[in-house]
Amino acid sequence: MAGSFRELKEIVAEGESERLEFKRSTGQRTEAAKSVCAMLNGLGGFVLFGVSDKGEIIGQQVTPKTLEDVAAEIRRIEPPAFPDIETISIGKGRSVTLIRVPGGSGLYTFDSRPFLRQGPTTRVMPRDEYGRRLMERLHSHRRWENEPVAKGVSVKDLDLEEIQITLDNAIRLGRLEATDRRDPASVLRGLELIRDGVLLNAAVALYGKSDRLKTLYPQMGIRLARFRGKNRLANFSDNRQYWGHAFALLRRAESFLMDHVPIAGRVVSGKMIREDQPWYPPRATREALANALCHRDYTIPGGAVAVAMYDDHLEITNPGALQFGITPEKLAQPHESRPWNPIIANVFYRAGVIERWGSGTLNIIDWCTENGNPKPTWREQAGSVYVTFLPAALPATPEVPPHVTPQVTPQVERLLAACEGELLREELQERTGILDRKYFRTEFLHPALEAGLIEMTIPDKPRSSKQKYRLTEKGRRLLSMAKASGR
Repeated sequence: MAGSFRELKEIVAEGESERLEFKRSTGQRTEAAKSVCAMLNGLGGFVLFGVSDKGEIIGQQVTPKTLEDVAAEIRRIEPPAFPDIETISIGKGRSVTLIRVPGGSGLYTFDSRPFLRQGPTTRVMPRDEYGRRLMERLHSHRRWENEPVAKGVSVKDLDLEEIQITLDNAIRLGRLEATDRRDPASVLRGLELIRDGVLLNAAVALYGKSDRLKTLYPQMGIRLARFRGKNRLANFSDNRQYWGHAFALLRRAESFLMDHVPIAGRVVSGKMIREDQPWYPPRATREALANALCHRDYTIPGGAVAVAMYDDHLEITNPGALQFGITPEKLAQPHESRPWNPIIANVFYRAGVIERWGSGTLNIIDWCTENGNPKPTWREQAGSVYVTFLPAALPATPEVPPHVTPQVTPQVERLLAACEGELLREELQERTGILDRKYFRTEFLHPALEAGLIEMTIPDKPRSSKQKYRLTEKGRRLLSMAKASGR
């Protein structure tokens, strides 16, 4: 790029910057080597000997010894770096020495100290920044999720039913090939949660169930709160804390939001149910929750994903910083996805909890726009990442989530609205939009059956593959009441 004097003048005319450093002579080679180290840790650039601070091209006499002295100084950089060194003649026996430095956001040190560029200045890299970069450098080889589980923990400590649900969903979605090997250990190996016969921490984060894991893995928690006000100084109207695996925590959070997110609704002519518009779109909040569970830092013992709902906004927080150069601004734009916990993220993908990597935050924005919400915002603060949702512009006065009776949950009411005619469990699940079979059974189907609102068409064979469900007279009556009241 700088093979001629004319090209050299063009470079110098740009002035010193993050990627360009001037040194009057090779007598300043130690300081220059620090700048080379800083550029190796950043975007790369050029260091020029024979140019004054004011941009005057003065050159110097350059001998083989001169170049060897510069190379020797650069050899004090660790790990070894080999930037190109060339000379450009400016006439009268004088030359400018140019060091071309490749970039790459690496982790290099000069005399055991890391450096970085801040504009045209070279500074010692702050300890926190060095620690973050060191963790990123080691990330592909060693991280919490791919470490062996605590001593004594085994497959027996996991939620075996949840493992089978993951397998079924992954096969149905075409994200795993159908297999006859359905025993938990085989499924876990297929999901890369057992490697070389060793159970990994990721398996516990995804499926840990037994009570004895609570003291070994206290960070597997979620905090859910509804505040009576616009900030944390207000009192709680609801405050819950749960411990469990990632799938269970996701369901807990979704249920909490279903209980508390206000909904505006109206009865549409020709339809037997109302059209609802929630303050916050469930698909967007579910994706944000899934992202928090995938990207959080599990090494923080007291860390937990948190959901805080206020009178005028909703906030979802996960412990851990943004990594790999991602900024809050980049999350709102197309960007490469590099999950901090790629094994956990991959299992969530196979189970259908998240879609393809890198599209999550953009989907959140799109779903908010479709629902009439302002774009959500992300911020990084005090070692955590926050996503903030603002409510939709609702067409009617918001009301609390509908309940046909005090005993009927929103999930059951949603099931009743979907139960037209006689339907298989799979058809009911599809109509309610719930992917997780276990969650559908425990929160939708079983409560509706126990309340006598729906019934089986083959009651003496409850496990029949031909089993269908229909509304009872009680269920039809409640649904009619809901319609009449505009709920």
